[in-house]
Amino acid sequence: MKSIDLPLLESLGQVRIPLPSSKSESNRVLIIDALTKGKNLLSNLAEARDTQTMIRLLKDDPEVYDVLDAGTTMRFLTAFAALNNKIKTLTGTPRMCERPIGILVDALREIGAEIDYLKEEGYPPLQTRGFGGQKSREISIRGDVSSQYISALLMNAPLLPQGLILNLTGKVGSRTYITMTLELMKTFGVNYQFEGNQIRVAPQEYQATSFSVESDWSGASYWFSLLACAGAGELFLEGLKADSLQGDARIVSIMDRLGVKSTFQEGGVLLQKQPVLGLSEFDFTHCPDLAQTVAVTCALTGQQADFTGLESLRIKETDRIDALQRELAKIGAHLREGRTGVFTLTPAAQIPEIVEVETYDDHRMAMAFMPLITKTKLRILDPEVVNKSYPSFWKHCELAGINPVFKN
Repeated sequence: MKSIDLPLLESLGQVRIPLPSSKSESNRVLIIDALTKGKNLLSNLAEARDTQTMIRLLKDDPEVYDVLDAGTTMRFLTAFAALNNKIKTLTGTPRMCERPIGILVDALREIGAEIDYLKEEGYPPLQTRGFGGQKSREISIRGDVSSQYISALLMNAPLLPQGLILNLTGKVGSRTYITMTLELMKTFGVNYQFEGNQIRVAPQEYQATSFSVESDWSGASYWFSLLACAGAGELFLEGLKADSLQGDARIVSIMDRLGVKSTFQEGGVLLQKQPVLGLSEFDFTHCPDLAQTVAVTCALTGQQADFTGLESLRIKETDRIDALQRELAKIGAHLREGRTGVFTLTPAAQIPEIVEVETYDDHRMAMAFMPLITKTKLRILDPEVVNKSYPSFWKHCELAGINPVFKN
């Protein structure tokens, strides 16, 4: 297995990072663009493999949508194909075919789509077999499993003959991602109502427009963490806005507690060191992709914290809770579930002179553990997993004064 060795780097200088574009925004506007027959002028689309896969599949329109390991692409294309009368087979990597999709398929069937599972019930691969007409205008869907199911339905809702009323049941997770979807739809001319746990989208047409994708707040989080864990330094992250639609912009307020001051300026945000205020608890319900980053930051900055809202981490690229527990243990840190749903992070006790981190086919494991270099020498296995969301990550590490050495 390939690996990357990263030397100890206790402090940073003044560093400028040209962040990648948002994968979340890119994948949504690509579906909206497909629904408007490609009449929009889209710019700054993400370099992420997930987004490039989406671009390729929408452009080539093959009989089989092989999404590789892209969960968002799988869910968005399933709804796109099913509700637009496309006969498609959807599949992906072995891990992708272990990630549940039954809640979305059940909702699509209720609306009127015909879909068959090709192997195990509730999981890819599957086949969409057409859309004979809308059976239901109002449906209910669980809000506590994946917001991507909800976003997949919403983006197609304006073009349904009767529109769509979605009732979100239970605890609604990742609400900021749902709001992002709706606000992007609004940018392309679609009106909606979101009151309580009900979303109403009337039948209407998207309006073609120009749109430039913002830089990625998920990708930015690793640089916040690096500075929080370092002894000194200053970072400028390009392309971020204070009024972002991205839920992971919450990293600003989280890292304000963990020693990073953020100042928005023209062209991005300036990060500077400040005293640690402390983070005793945090609910990741609406920003689950930040959980690994914050867990590692707390482990390295001596913060014991209680984390909630981690339920969706079990069905990501890997079981992220299990992966975090295994890799944090290597530095004497622990993530334990005491009360149901409450995970206590105990900070690092004794960090070895070199730590080897497994990535579990998960891009966020590689990037979230990178700040360990502020405390020890680090080896990361399968470093190319970052290509899923941030292909230029290791090159940007070099900009920060880190000198990675790749090994076969």
